[in-house]
Amino acid sequence: MTRRCRGCAKIALTPLLDLGSVPAADHFPPRDTPVADTESGHPLRMDQCAACGLAQLADDDTVTAEPRGIEPLALREQAAAAVRLVLAAGLLRGSTVTEFGSPHGGTWLPLLGAHGFTENTGGPADVVLDCFGIMHEPDQRAAFAARAAATAPDGVLLVQYHSLAAIVAQGQWNALRHGHFAYYSLSTLRTLLGAVGMSVVTAWEFDLYGGTVLLAVRHGDHAPDAGVEEILATEADALSSIAELQQTVDHHVRALRGWLEAAAAQCDRVYAYGAASRAVALLSMAGAHRGLLAGVADAAPGKQGRRMPGTDVPIISPAELVAAEPDVVLLTLPDLLAEVSNGLPELTGRWVIDDPAGPRRR
Repeated sequence: MTRRCRGCAKIALTPLLDLGSVPAADHFPPRDTPVADTESGHPLRMDQCAACGLAQLADDDTVTAEPRGIEPLALREQAAAAVRLVLAAGLLRGSTVTEFGSPHGGTWLPLLGAHGFTENTGGPADVVLDCFGIMHEPDQRAAFAARAAATAPDGVLLVQYHSLAAIVAQGQWNALRHGHFAYYSLSTLRTLLGAVGMSVVTAWEFDLYGGTVLLAVRHGDHAPDAGVEEILATEADALSSIAELQQTVDHHVRALRGWLEAAAAQCDRVYAYGAASRAVALLSMAGAHRGLLAGVADAAPGKQGRRMPGTDVPIISPAELVAAEPDVVLLTLPDLLAEVSNGLPELTGRWVIDDPAGPRRR
């Protein structure tokens, strides 16, 4: 069967990033279960459409598991900042709101409720929210049509996404994971939104996840403001090196493996913090095991008592991490640094940030 673009249904798809076979991103087996060969047998590839530019998950043979993570402080703070910017721009008009949520949790509804908005119970809403939700939709064309239909004629659709330009510029290849069906550039989003009769009117950038963008979108044909044009120019420069993303994978995996082996050779007790989906493929491909990485701490109770997929590395609680008195702690998500540093002062001076160029001290 011929594969078609998830966004525009054209067939001009070319491979962009291929990780081979890796573990499912959301499947964390019980700690004491043996590691099966089939555990790391799920193909993971990103394709790009030559017609609309959408970067997308090629296939997904995994079964979506119940989300086990918790919403980090950085995400909550960014959401509050985003709502303040939209309010200041005069775009929070009306009284009703609809939210297309992310399976990873988190909501902006209380933030909108503080400004007098009530959740819509039927028909189009004055404000429609989508924070990292739409990327989880296999049928992107249908997903954009649904969000357009949910937005009132004079309403605003707010879409936040992890920027493909940031992924490329920072070598964030492990943002590719099962269950995430699309990776967006602003230029592609303008095309896909235009196909459902909507226009991007303004945009804001945030440091979250190395680079996220929030779009304000309205029905009809509207000229974009200077902020949109600036982001388009910046992303065009970053995306010009998109072909180099594949090379980053091998370098990152080798650098992490070398660092773990060097730490083991000098008898350092190495742990990690953050059993995040983006750490799944990385640790598996780097061949992590208990002899190199004693455990991965995570604040989500649903992950504790389990292990990292494709490895025998156990997932432990933050309290267990402190009690283990590690020599170094590899932080798999740099956005968590401020939160975990404040919450775990006993580990001051031991944090090492995972980076495609190799782990680095903080």
